[in-house]
Amino acid sequence: MKKILLVEDDPNLGLLLQDYLQLKGKFDVVLCTDGEEGLKAFSKQQFDLCILDVMMPKKDGFTLGKEIRKANEQVPIIFATAKAMMEDKASAYDLGGDDYITKPFRIEELLLRINALLKRVSSKESTEPTPTQFQIGKYMFDYTTQLISFNGRQQKLSTKEAELLQLLCLKKNTVLTREEALLSIWHDDNYFNGRSMDVFLSKLRKYLKEDPKVEILNVHGKGYKLLIN
Repeated sequence: MKKILLVEDDPNLGLLLQDYLQLKGKFDVVLCTDGEEGLKAFSKQQFDLCILDVMMPKKDGFTLGKEIRKANEQVPIIFATAKAMMEDKASAYDLGGDDYITKPFRIEELLLRINALLKRVSSKESTEPTPTQFQIGKYMFDYTTQLISFNGRQQKLSTKEAELLQLLCLKKNTVLTREEALLSIWHDDNYFNGRSMDVFLSKLRKYLKEDPKVEILNVHGKGYKLLIN
């Protein structure tokens, strides 16, 4: 049975989600009502997935997510919030979130997202290991540590930046389609996720700008290409 950490400050919604996921999804759900309680629970137990409300007392969901990600880089995180601004979605992904659901939402949709994330994790564990270290011109990129190294200096990447750069490296000198990148990393190719990805691409170009032989090109109507001359 998969174990889920649910951190939700609305007691009625929290209990409703806990009961539904335990009954319909057959998950073991630990419910906490604020960020500090959630962090304590995470530090004491092993979880397969976390669902974090963003607007909470004591410690907000983004802060909690950041602390969880420091402790565990792999556990899937879903942020739940009433906010629908693109900046909030970008923040969720930049902090290492794997998905984002806007309130009010159908519980059935949340269950679908949970199952999709857990299936993705299971698929990653069962397939051949993907390369994690890449030479990008004069840069060395380590996906596991999320670091780019150049002339003795290091740049730490966010989880989404590292995932995007890894995809570009795996497709080096060929086109990575926009749809493929969005579905692989964000699991949805909607407008807001596309704008968020554009922000991360701009950051990656900035990180790699000191080697003129390295470029991330826009391929009109198709996607992107990591070009190493």
